[in-house]
Amino acid sequence: MAEAQTAETQVAPLIAKWEGVAQRYDELTRQLTDPSVHSQPALIHKLNKERREIESLAHLYGDYQALVKQLDEATHLAQDPATEGEMQRMAAEEAESLQARCRELEAQALEQLVPKDPRDEKNTFVEIRAGTGGDEAALFAGDLFRMYVKYAERKKLRVEVMESSETGIGGYKDVVMLVEGKGAYSHFKHESGVHRVQRVPATEASGRIHTSTVTVAVMPEVDEVEVQIDPKDLRIDTFCSSGAGGQSVNTTYSAVRITHIPTGVVVSCQDERSQLKNRTKAMRTLRARIVEAEREKQEAEIAQSRKAQVGTGERSEKIRTYNFPQNRVTDHRIGLTLHKLEQVLAGELDEIVEGLRAEYARAATEAS
Repeated sequence: MAEAQTAETQVAPLIAKWEGVAQRYDELTRQLTDPSVHSQPALIHKLNKERREIESLAHLYGDYQALVKQLDEATHLAQDPATEGEMQRMAAEEAESLQARCRELEAQALEQLVPKDPRDEKNTFVEIRAGTGGDEAALFAGDLFRMYVKYAERKKLRVEVMESSETGIGGYKDVVMLVEGKGAYSHFKHESGVHRVQRVPATEASGRIHTSTVTVAVMPEVDEVEVQIDPKDLRIDTFCSSGAGGQSVNTTYSAVRITHIPTGVVVSCQDERSQLKNRTKAMRTLRARIVEAEREKQEAEIAQSRKAQVGTGERSEKIRTYNFPQNRVTDHRIGLTLHKLEQVLAGELDEIVEGLRAEYARAATEAS
């Protein structure tokens, strides 16, 4: 009962706004039939334009209201003491089906009511850095990197490593990946923050559970026209690429480190054998970081800034916990707990991502 009341409380602001749109549609329809409007072509054009923009949402509300009425009738029949046997079972099944359909329409309305983020369709950089926990944090950074690669593959997105610092045996001090494809940023934007892992390291003889953290920052890619970088503001250094443990990858100066002097932003890339390719990749990352740094400066109070995204990496700060002994993943922002850690690390993030999208959409609806 308490869960049902909570769900109703969360949906109430959506229904109120949705109803307001439907009422506005009816009001526009009445205005367009007013004889005094017929002699004002400019006003007719304006009213028709607004009406067309909300028509589908208003019709959807009508369908929703009809479903709610049917649901009330089916629920009443299922709970009526006079209803017995097969009739009661059929009414209960009908009520369950209608409830699911209502949730579908609510989701459709929410999608239309919330202003679309213009960055959602952009390619995105996902930056993963080991935080507190030493080697164990680096190993988990590798786990998250592979989780995101698998998730991207499920969404038919392309992944390219832009920058990485391996520690060996699958660990990373840091790794930056570029995710390209339709809706890339929308799929990853809620992953920003501190991810906490609780597990027994392979080197722990006593079986004691260790807690480590990894920070994740998500930055939409920006085009050259969106940010102008003066070549005079860049310091470009080249060096020999190297692998984990310092093993030489090649003996030419193909690796590139670019420093943007005004902001102090530094980007390096050594994944390609060509210096030109490494430089091109580094510049793509640099542009995104400069824009993100500017956003942090101008909008420090908004969680889209990198500083707010990743915090300090301390164990007490976290958006999500991965608990291996309990086979549990908990997203603390929405209170969602799943007991399928292995599947989540295999890239099955849809349930978490959709839950976050719905929660942020509801919050945006209430705020607007």
